[in-house]
Amino acid sequence: MELAFVFPGQGSQSVGMVSDLAGSFPIVKECYEEASDAIKIDLWKMVHEGPAEELNQTSNTQPAMLAASYSIWSIWTSSVSMSVKVMAGHSFGEVSAFTCAEALSFKDAVKLARIRGELMQNAVPEGSGAMAAVLGLDDDVINQLCRSVSSNDLSVEAVNFNSPGQVVVAGHTSAVEELIDKAKAEGAKRALKLPVSVPAHSSLMKHAAEKFAQALDDVAFSFPQTEVLQNALLHSPDDVSALKEGLQMQLYSPVQWVKTIELIKQQGAQYLIELGPGRVLTGLNKRIDKSLTSLCVFDNKSLETAVNAIEE
Repeated sequence: MELAFVFPGQGSQSVGMVSDLAGSFPIVKECYEEASDAIKIDLWKMVHEGPAEELNQTSNTQPAMLAASYSIWSIWTSSVSMSVKVMAGHSFGEVSAFTCAEALSFKDAVKLARIRGELMQNAVPEGSGAMAAVLGLDDDVINQLCRSVSSNDLSVEAVNFNSPGQVVVAGHTSAVEELIDKAKAEGAKRALKLPVSVPAHSSLMKHAAEKFAQALDDVAFSFPQTEVLQNALLHSPDDVSALKEGLQMQLYSPVQWVKTIELIKQQGAQYLIELGPGRVLTGLNKRIDKSLTSLCVFDNKSLETAVNAIEE
């Protein structure tokens, strides 16, 4: 049996997101305490009590999501003894994947997550960047619309290819708003702005990526114990410097999630297990390839369901 694990990124967070598991597994709160100590912020209180506005700040969301996914991975490995074929993470989830694959320590990963979030949050002036989801149009059509809207001064790009017919765009606010109108006129089922001000994975993140590269050089980064399929590269490099370059490129490169899942399937994976808050990736994965058994683990019930499914 071949298992693949995927880790969600920003957008899956919510107040109370790991409270159920924390009631049964002390490792959850222990991970948050270690993370809080690393960056001098009470992440557990933020996740457990809110407010949501504070948790949703990019610089807080990313370390909070890392602690959630890593604690769930710790629970999984203590509950199930099975080999892992490959890992991948959607957007920020790639940092979680590398952490669970032992490429860097949890403490260093938390610090890196905090820095990554801060760099992204400060990459453009507040209000000048935006993201939007477009449903029901072909990828080529959306790319063409982005080119028609963009100019030397304003840009919008397709940045997340999440599933067939679901693409996220990002860029300057006015360009994103114009793209929404054009997408609706083109026949999109839905086109709406997302509640974020960071134009993630667009070229507006290049300066932030340069600074993130410096942060990557400041942590001890080893070759992962499990293969990690990278968003920006769509493969797994065989040396550490290339892995780090892929993490840097990811900040300003599209998340090719459809192709990522297709590659995981080609590697022979039979089960695709999402470890982290919510079930966003599980929904996407089912739309990408129904032949894969897609499961998620985010609370006690989903953990039991996933364990029982692979042990049958």
